[in-house]
Amino acid sequence: MAQKTLFITGASSGIGAATARLAVEKGWNVGLFARSEDKLQALVEELGDQALALPGDASQLAEQQKAVDKLADHFGDVTAAFANAGRGASAAGTLEGDPEDWQSMVTLNVMGVLWTAKAIAPYLQKNKGDLVLTGSAAGRRHIKGSVYSATKWFVHGYAGNLAEEFREWGARVTVVAPGMVDTPFFDEAKPDKLKPEDIAASVLFALEAERRASVREIFVMPTD
Repeated sequence: MAQKTLFITGASSGIGAATARLAVEKGWNVGLFARSEDKLQALVEELGDQALALPGDASQLAEQQKAVDKLADHFGDVTAAFANAGRGASAAGTLEGDPEDWQSMVTLNVMGVLWTAKAIAPYLQKNKGDLVLTGSAAGRRHIKGSVYSATKWFVHGYAGNLAEEFREWGARVTVVAPGMVDTPFFDEAKPDKLKPEDIAASVLFALEAERRASVREIFVMPTD
């Protein structure tokens, strides 16, 4: 795969933007998918001709498919995708949780990942590329009443199932599971925790591993 092109959801800030920067530094083309067109355009101006802004809503299958196809038309192919878009809940727990907020979060965190996999699958079947999913340490332990944690349990389970499906084509699937990361995901800064660049490095590690190696899961935890 001489021409490496990566589709990134949730690309306008945080882990997605950091991954785009590192990927371009390593010679990848990147397709930047998120709802914030202004932020995407600013990132394209920073990254140059190796980046393409693809405004859209990750919770909509048609918008993801259109974006992936546009990226393929622009750079010739799409050889990898990073299903990174997601969000937390406005209130913790079942009793205090907002059902409408749950529905919106589940649509993005669960269906959005399904839509990325669906959109990229025909390309990876052809070119034996890679799909990376953003999981979470919260998707590997039980957190009192957390619906967000449950959506990440889905991501981890689905990643394993996808890996078994995609291996039949020679494609690979990885779930990257961070602990707490200092990103806009949180209302308050977390300066003593992981940085988006730490997770970006893990994504690129999986993408650039020798083809004989399938990196299925990466856990990245803060030291403090």
